[in-house]
Amino acid sequence: MIGREKEQRRLRELADSNEAEFVAVYGRRRVGKTYLVRETFDGEFTFCHSGMARVGMAKQLQAFRSSLREWGDEHCPRLTNWIDAFDRLKLLVKGCGQRRKIVFIDEMPWMDTPKSGFVPALEHFWNGWASARKDMMLIVCGSATSWIIDKVLKNKGGLHDRVTGQIALEPFTLRECELYAQSRGLDYTRRMVTECYMALGGIPYYWRMLRRGMSPAQNFDELFFSPKGQLRFEFDELYASLFKRKEPYVKIVTTLGTRTYGLTRDELLAAAGLSDGGRIGRYLEELETCGFIRRCRALGKKTKNSVFQIIDNYTLFHLQFIANGNGKNARGWTDRLETADYYSWAGCAFERVCLQHVLSIKHALEIGGVKTSEHSWRGIAPDGSPAQIDMLIDRNDGIVDLCEMKYTKDAYALSEEEWNRISRRRTALRSVLPPSKAIHVVMVTAQPMVRNAWSKEVMAFVTADDLFKD
Repeated sequence: MIGREKEQRRLRELADSNEAEFVAVYGRRRVGKTYLVRETFDGEFTFCHSGMARVGMAKQLQAFRSSLREWGDEHCPRLTNWIDAFDRLKLLVKGCGQRRKIVFIDEMPWMDTPKSGFVPALEHFWNGWASARKDMMLIVCGSATSWIIDKVLKNKGGLHDRVTGQIALEPFTLRECELYAQSRGLDYTRRMVTECYMALGGIPYYWRMLRRGMSPAQNFDELFFSPKGQLRFEFDELYASLFKRKEPYVKIVTTLGTRTYGLTRDELLAAAGLSDGGRIGRYLEELETCGFIRRCRALGKKTKNSVFQIIDNYTLFHLQFIANGNGKNARGWTDRLETADYYSWAGCAFERVCLQHVLSIKHALEIGGVKTSEHSWRGIAPDGSPAQIDMLIDRNDGIVDLCEMKYTKDAYALSEEEWNRISRRRTALRSVLPPSKAIHVVMVTAQPMVRNAWSKEVMAFVTADDLFKD
């Protein structure tokens, strides 16, 4: 298995304890939650079941019965409610001779259908029986991260404070994707790995689709732009699997996709044509929890002035190139290479990759041990033009790193014109910072920088190679 050492170690620690353990594993769809649990325990479960997508209570119970029969309860009768279903699970566990009874229920959010009484039955199963068994380990998993958090981790009822272990599974880093690509024999350069990451993010399931012997561009043509491309229709499946009513969530990310630097809550409401109704906050929180957007607090501003941006690489790629019929050309990506559209996307996508690897940037700047906070910033330059800085690293050692991120195919040469733009942003930022703070300009570039008269003004340099370092 590539990566996931920390997560596997934690699961094994919980499995080796002498107490009842209730473990929640959650994360974005396709991030590898099921694979993590199955590989860690090599299929050595007492019982294993996966909920079914978009079916009612009767079929959920029918599927649960089938799993009970498969794992040893051969005479399980027809189930009519979840109390009976968990009672049969108790009998199965009692009859198992394993030292540690590991029960794994995958895609649990799908099992909680309307008026099914699933959550109270789960509460009764755990509180009334399983939690008293020192040999019991219950692992629940689901892509609907908001459901796991609301109904399990932040449950106000019978499951309140019952979870003994939780694992929020994050996408792969660039380094992990590089290792995964090598394990599959893709033989990609780091520039190719970076470009794949800019479209696929660190989602292992997507990387698994890349075929040997094909360049990233050829793979993108096949996956995104061919009539039956595996990722051409993933967007609808992705959001439908996570949210019972996907429309407002899709509306939000679609609106944010048109604004490179993000929107505040009020700006988003106006641009999307949404009424507040008290729900927009919940929508944003759930999208953030699921890893689709990030909430970036503006420097020196209150939380309510936070800017929301899309952080999910696949979503950004889909909105720009596939949505609204843009992907009808079967050679759509190959034809776009080296065009203005390509470089416009690449610049924004590379910025997102940098935002996803802030820790690597900090290590490259040798400030890994310094306490920091990351912000965006909007202001007015001295000439009256808008000034936007996508990433500021505010350090507690008196420095604010103004990070400028540039994606180029070849070595990047800082021009006088570009340095003047950076200087205007720095001057605008200076006007709102306390005198005790110094500003350092940091260039983060996909390729090494050409040293010239203007590069001498830059305080520190970070390249894409640094982003591959953990």
